[in-house]
Amino acid sequence: MISCGDDGGGAVEIPDFNMPSTLTFENQLSAYGIFDGSPSELIPNTEYHELELSSILFTDYAKKQRLVKVPENEQISRLQDGQLLFPNGTILVKTFYYNIDDRDPSLGKRIIETRLLVKESDFWNSATYIWNDEQTDATLELSGLDVQLSWVNSNGNTQSTLYHVLDENECIACHQSNATVIPLGTTLQNINRNVIRNGIAVNQITHLQTVGVLNSFNLDLAPTIPDYNDTSQSLANRARAYLQMNCAHCHNPDGWEIPADEELDFRFDTPFNQTGIAQESDEIEELIREGEMPFIGTTLLDEEGVELIVSYIQSL
Repeated sequence: MISCGDDGGGAVEIPDFNMPSTLTFENQLSAYGIFDGSPSELIPNTEYHELELSSILFTDYAKKQRLVKVPENEQISRLQDGQLLFPNGTILVKTFYYNIDDRDPSLGKRIIETRLLVKESDFWNSATYIWNDEQTDATLELSGLDVQLSWVNSNGNTQSTLYHVLDENECIACHQSNATVIPLGTTLQNINRNVIRNGIAVNQITHLQTVGVLNSFNLDLAPTIPDYNDTSQSLANRARAYLQMNCAHCHNPDGWEIPADEELDFRFDTPFNQTGIAQESDEIEELIREGEMPFIGTTLLDEEGVELIVSYIQSL
């Protein structure tokens, strides 16, 4: 169980969601053949394709590598409503790591965890693997744990935290819609961006279609979301993108029922007058400033994110 403050200053406990499981996870991450060569290099096997997102979830300044694998002769499909339909057998991989020194990534990294979402029998099954000290493999861990770590950031300052690896229930608290486990960041709007593949700049959707991972459709049909770190974008769009990626998984009508009851809808495409932002601006600013939200997945304050949201709230 974990608790957070509610509107009345009390506490909200995360319940046991009892989501269905349709597969048994391997005990070791290496059983999935995700990486070629030395695992610590995080070089994906050719069956796993890299995914880059326009806007990302903040997790204590961790770096993340995202991969997807679809079964042979299968594809991810774009639905009429713009959502993505992943075939059964799809594996989504997200690996969290820290550079020893952000100023010089060649000094190496420390890999903390790899999370898997595997779709089987039309259900998404989730699991977390903790990397060993030798950085050669990771072991299944569904009960969560804390890891002490430190690193040097891009400004040359040493940072440290007791990094919290989520347990299975904590993961599900965010990864759900209409009481069903779902992927979060891997949406059509969030992968619609330019990337470098084989030394060439290309739209990521176009690339995934070319390699056969994604079905063919007109790129003009794909929505977009900005990178909230891109200062060339408007303040409103950047802030709404941040709220989408860091808050909207709970604060939307289809999310976990307790935060969904707060009548906030932080999805990027929700019209402003339906978000509740104007009505709850003072409370949103206070919770963000004090680091009370998001209450899962962070132990450090996202200073840049706080500055962005506060600037946005004060501009309204």
